[in-house]
Amino acid sequence: MTATTNPTRYSATAIALHWLLGVTLVALFVLGLYMTSLPFSPQRLKLYNWHKWAGAVVLTLSFVRLAWRLTHRPPALPAAVAAAMPTWQHWAHHGTHHALYLLFFAVPLLGWAYSSAAGFPIVVFGVLPLPDFVAPDKALAELIKPWHGYAAYAMAALVALHVAAALKHQFIDGDGLLARMLPGRR
Repeated sequence: MTATTNPTRYSATAIALHWLLGVTLVALFVLGLYMTSLPFSPQRLKLYNWHKWAGAVVLTLSFVRLAWRLTHRPPALPAAVAAAMPTWQHWAHHGTHHALYLLFFAVPLLGWAYSSAAGFPIVVFGVLPLPDFVAPDKALAELIKPWHGYAAYAMAALVALHVAAALKHQFIDGDGLLARMLPGRR
């Protein structure tokens, strides 16, 4: 088969979406931790708005990434790597990826729902107002709020697991699997 029908690495678009979303998620998680520790102030309000804007960007990137993934088959694991992985690692590999995709949508949607229920509109970059995801309802906001945090922590844990697995493949197994997702290595 040719390289276009059986790629050995991800496409430039898939790589760009992977790293853009990855860096954005890490930054957004760190921002979320920092802003929630601040006392009520104009700075805290500004950071909450930035957090919401970045959440809207993550949601958009997630739709783009999912559409790309559904229309562009990713490269199969190299046969030697797949053969060397125990069954539980295959399950973990697929389960982690599926859970990450679920959380790419769940975390920002929960944040949007919380913001809407709390009565705080999201105006992306201060110019694009998003419609309320749910009607304002303080009781509902209190129910949703912790779930946004739980989902964000779950995603952070899965991102850490994903990074640890990539580093294991690179430095312990030495199988070159990481190179499939690094930019500029065609």
